[in-house]
Amino acid sequence: MERDRRLLREARGKGLPATLRTFVKLSGPGWLQSAITLGGGSLAGSLYLGVLGGTSFLWLQPMAMIMGVIMLSAISYVTLSTGQRPFRAINQHVNPVLGWGWAIATLMANLVWALPQFSLGTAAVRQNLLPGMVGSQALPEGAGKLLVGGAILIICVAVVWFYDKGSKGIKIFETILKIMVAVIVISFFGVVVKMSLVEGILDGGRILAGLIPDFSLLSSPATTFDSYVAALDLEFREFWTGMIVSQQRDVMITAAATAVGINMTFLLPYSMLKRGWDRNFRGLAIFDLSTGMFIPFILATGCVVIAAATQFHTRPAPGLLGETDANGKPIAPAKSVLDNAAARIKFEIEKEMLSEGISAERTAARIKEFETLKEEEKLKRIMGLPEADRRMAAMLVQRDAFSLAHSLAPLTGEKFSQYVFGIGVVGMAISTIIILMLINGFVVCEMLGLETKGWPYRLGFLAPCLGIIGPFIWTGGKAQFWLAVPTSVFGMTLLPIAYFTFYLLMNQKSLLGNDMPWGGRRWSWNALMALAAGLAAFGSIWSVWSKASWYGMGAVAVFILLALAVQFARRKTNPTP
Repeated sequence: MERDRRLLREARGKGLPATLRTFVKLSGPGWLQSAITLGGGSLAGSLYLGVLGGTSFLWLQPMAMIMGVIMLSAISYVTLSTGQRPFRAINQHVNPVLGWGWAIATLMANLVWALPQFSLGTAAVRQNLLPGMVGSQALPEGAGKLLVGGAILIICVAVVWFYDKGSKGIKIFETILKIMVAVIVISFFGVVVKMSLVEGILDGGRILAGLIPDFSLLSSPATTFDSYVAALDLEFREFWTGMIVSQQRDVMITAAATAVGINMTFLLPYSMLKRGWDRNFRGLAIFDLSTGMFIPFILATGCVVIAAATQFHTRPAPGLLGETDANGKPIAPAKSVLDNAAARIKFEIEKEMLSEGISAERTAARIKEFETLKEEEKLKRIMGLPEADRRMAAMLVQRDAFSLAHSLAPLTGEKFSQYVFGIGVVGMAISTIIILMLINGFVVCEMLGLETKGWPYRLGFLAPCLGIIGPFIWTGGKAQFWLAVPTSVFGMTLLPIAYFTFYLLMNQKSLLGNDMPWGGRRWSWNALMALAAGLAAFGSIWSVWSKASWYGMGAVAVFILLALAVQFARRKTNPTP
């Protein structure tokens, strides 16, 4: 580490260009952040942002990532200024409920997030990269999943093992992760470059307009739906606009949650301390986050949004509008298409019966009667809907990365789209699993009060390997892909714990001493952190209320009351002099 400090001192003496070159050479923890944030959740969120809102959501993920960079920069400042391990610092200087809540929430997030990563990686290998060797036609379902999942597990364990082998092992580990992040970015960037070569595919004006924040999307559909909504009967516009807005809110929360997760707030300080960084590296830490994390994330996710918007936005999935295959046979609608249309019929039944004053019990019985119809009769009822309703049902279908790869084949070539997307998706899954394992080792050692090395650390990082059961629990490519969405909502619920904890830590004179910002710098830090923490809290409360209603809000209230009770007890025990 003395060599790195000397390099920084010499570079600063030579001016900005030399300093930036040295920063690039010494960067590392920011790339680890990039490796975890570019995972299945980011892919799922980016894809559906494009499917649902076109390019009008391009601003969302950069804004969420900027908020994340602000908070992670504050975390790095506190950690490098004090040299203390944050878990202990929070328990001592802020509140042990927040410290333990942060650690336990991170542990839970690691275990939950491992499931969709294994599922996504396994599906990509079996569907995109090696269908002839390990796909459903080549091997029994269970054997194929076990073979691919086992291979992913072995790769991840081997890579993480390097991290416990001293400074040389850390260097090898970080180099592998940088290469994986580069492969992910190049894969998705290559798709957009290839698309740009086809005249009329990409609309530069719309792409630039999509970078301007538009918060009206929380309460109204994207303007690209206007003509389709106008074609609907007046009495059913409310249903479809409600469905669009509900999906927009969910996917906005998903995209925001997957930009920076609570486990990333645990990874950063411990990865910097493991490297031996101190106060001399504070400027490098912010540069590392801005380049190693922010730029790869924005490039990869932005390209997925653009590709998905081009191929799927306001384009109905086949099956309800008389589409036929290459042989002229009608295409059967997917279950998700039928579900949307069935929801519209159930809304109509409820509306009619309530307007006639019929009881809720009889209304529920009529809806149940429709739900239990034979598939042929239900399809006949659905096909009897007006074309405008059937079109909306088909447009609001979730697509996955494998559908996107298939849709791009006419533009980019079948092999290019399948292999490039397959490599990108597998890279996302493996890099995220590796970092989840790394974080889990840190968390377990901190909770036990041990150094982050040796067998306790290794046993801790092996826990997320339980995620290998993911491909067996959630079957089907779409189910595997969209498992990332509910886990993103879970992550968004936990994120404010970390943000508010470090907001308080940044203002602790007892911890930072003379390093605590003063005057204008303190106002600036607090304003930026308050904005980031406030947005995280807004997203968290929205997620909790929409998914768990009063039960979820009750759990949040209990956590807050427990933290306040402990804080009050601490003040009584240790009164301020």
